[in-house]
Amino acid sequence: MRISEIYNMDIYSDTGQYLGEVRDAIIDLERGEVSRLLMEEWRNSEREEAKKALQQKSILFKNIKDIGDVVMVSASGHNQKASEGAASAEAAELMKR
Repeated sequence: MRISEIYNMDIYSDTGQYLGEVRDAIIDLERGEVSRLLMEEWRNSEREEAKKALQQKSILFKNIKDIGDVVMVSASGHNQKASEGAASAEAAELMKR
């Protein structure tokens, strides 16, 4: 499956809660894999905006259970929000690229 095929797909938890829509993705080019799906478009944002998006509007790709007509995410994985330090470090790293 191509990453472009999941853009605009609805995202649901495995408990049936609607979480949002796939608007963008973060790809780790060094590892050659998708690391996160974003529920809002990624722009050249300020560090605080990027950190907030990573904490509140993204899903770790490893927490995805299935992709079919919708993206199904583990409810426990969605509720595990990124820690302040981890999100800040990830935002700083992404802003450098």
